Amino acid sequence: MQPLPSFDEQLEAALAAGPAVLSFVFGVPPAAVVEAAHRRGIRVVGAATTVPEARALADGGMDAIVVTGLEAAGHRPAFLAEPERGLVGGLALIPQVVDAVDVPVIAAGGIADRRGVAAAFALGAAGVQVGSAFLATRQSAAPAVHRERIRTADAHETVLTRAMSGRAARGLPNRAVRTIEQAGGRASFPLQNILTGAFRRRAAELGDPELLSLWMGQAAGLAHFDDAAEVFAELAAGIPDARS
Repeated sequence: MQPLPSFDEQLEAALAAGPAVLSFVFGVPPAAVVEAAHRRGIRVVGAATTVPEARALADGGMDAIVVTGLEAAGHRPAFLAEPERGLVGGLALIPQVVDAVDVPVIAAGGIADRRGVAAAFALGAAGVQVGSAFLATRQSAAPAVHRERIRTADAHETVLTRAMSGRAARGLPNRAVRTIEQAGGRASFPLQNILTGAFRRRAAELGDPELLSLWMGQAAGLAHFDDAAEVFAELAAGIPDARS
């Protein structure tokens, strides 16, 4: 089994690449890391699921904060409490974080078209982060069956589960999720993710959605476009006119 690169190794590679933005999840990066990024002209972004987490990130020198509503797909980036205790919807969370911190807020979760973008900006966000709508496009690395399930899912069908990776994440339940949860036992992250990866890789090859991690958010049913350029155009149509 190939060991995962250490945090320091990953950080070294990221800083060497010199991206415009370096983002972190699951906590506040050490001050030395933030300083190293800033010395290279790299902006640092963190992710929060509650107002206290947003304040901690702002105090930690973040240049912007991704505010992740409970609607969002994939892993919950909570770090001050168990993810299940911080399930606040974006409509309530975004303006509260905007009022609590002095750095730009990026809204995430439940946004898939121009209406969601317009709503996020109306709530005070400076930008948006979109996942499921892009994951459903043909440019995505997701298996075809995963992309199809995103486009046909209903908002109420997604659940939070630790079954597939060991961390709480939002996705569509399937046979793998139900079987692991009913068994009542699992490894912690990242071991659980490595263990399920053995059958997830084979499931992707076979096109079997019942053994995949079907990550998607509550706005998955709004993912109507097959091309990423079309998604960008749709989202851009919701950005308020800067001249108004």
